[in-house]
Amino acid sequence: MPDVHILVNEFVNQLKKRKIEGSQATAKQTAELLRSVISQQRVPQTNQATALINAVRAVGEKLIAANPVELAVGNIARRVLHIIREEDLSLATAAIADLELSAVSDDEDDVERDDYPVLSAAAVAAAARSTLRPPSLQTLLEDAPISAAIPHTSSSGGDSEGKSRSVDKGSRGRKLKHDVIEAVNELIQDISTCYEQIAEQAVEHIHQNEVILTLGSSKTVLEFLCAAKEKKRSFKVFVAEGAPRYQGHLLAKELAARGLQTTVITDSAVFAMISRVNMVIVGAHAVMANGGVIAPVGLNMVALAAQRHAVPFVVLAGSHKLCPLYPHNPEVLLNELRSPSELLDFGEFSDCMDSASGGGSLHVVNPTFDYVPPKLVSLFITDTGGHNPSYMYRLIADYYSADDLVVKRRPVTGS
Repeated sequence: MPDVHILVNEFVNQLKKRKIEGSQATAKQTAELLRSVISQQRVPQTNQATALINAVRAVGEKLIAANPVELAVGNIARRVLHIIREEDLSLATAAIADLELSAVSDDEDDVERDDYPVLSAAAVAAAARSTLRPPSLQTLLEDAPISAAIPHTSSSGGDSEGKSRSVDKGSRGRKLKHDVIEAVNELIQDISTCYEQIAEQAVEHIHQNEVILTLGSSKTVLEFLCAAKEKKRSFKVFVAEGAPRYQGHLLAKELAARGLQTTVITDSAVFAMISRVNMVIVGAHAVMANGGVIAPVGLNMVALAAQRHAVPFVVLAGSHKLCPLYPHNPEVLLNELRSPSELLDFGEFSDCMDSASGGGSLHVVNPTFDYVPPKLVSLFITDTGGHNPSYMYRLIADYYSADDLVVKRRPVTGS
């Protein structure tokens, strides 16, 4: 297996050079890299979860700095940190239940033990997961006076119990890594199948003879519309071309090739055509904690037109695009500027762009994304179902821990 530092550096270079296209591919590769980091990380006898968290934090900080605009990288790093905390909590509550069971077995007969009310590990874990910040039971376990809880019959028995306890700690560390890797594998599987899971819901939202409007190109939107077509739904699609990159042309070509009635319109014609539309269905770059959407440039204009004509504005987004941060957080970089050559030809306008010539200078601004506030969104459709914008904070709370909102290595304090 390649050294993890080599893998991290290669992925950082790919992020810096923008060689990975799409949030889904970025999220999947990020999860696979963090899985390798966890697999190769050596865990100590104590504080196994802390060691894994620090390792993931260190790598996540590098990845986020390499491409701050690609929020899916930070989302996956936070999801993996949350997974480590959840699995550690599950093992800790199970160990506490075992201690209580051992204490009961010393005081009661085997027949009476069946009726003794033992605390359920699943119940404790569920109660802890109901809050954003689960308590750390790992430290409580390691500092618990186990010798006082379980009486020793002899000195030789105490030695054997001490050896077995160290063996249990080592096995628990291996169990923690195994469980975390299994959970990360499930996360990778969810990312890989997010298109299919979202597309399965298409027939519930697209009805016969409707007119759908979208803008630009989105693989999620493509699969969603094609899934409705496969269910024998007949409808028309208006595709706004998405200047200046004109990604809508690619989407229109794909839709027409799959047998959908497709019409390409200019972005400026959206307001003129919106009165004929039954629903707007678009993709997203990221969904923020307040329900706001970071989307391709031009979508805010489409959302305003939809609101003006009371047309539902539906956003499709996989769970890896759900970001626990708010737009005003300093860690969030909402936009980046693309090359001016997408708008103007340097050869024709070079004299206007030379401010040293003494005349007026021409500046070109070419932003990549728009921000759509939650009040303009009617419905989010994720791989877990449809949700109102007001519910997104609760959905995000299930995926992230409050301690991991800022992915930075914390200074190690001496004991």
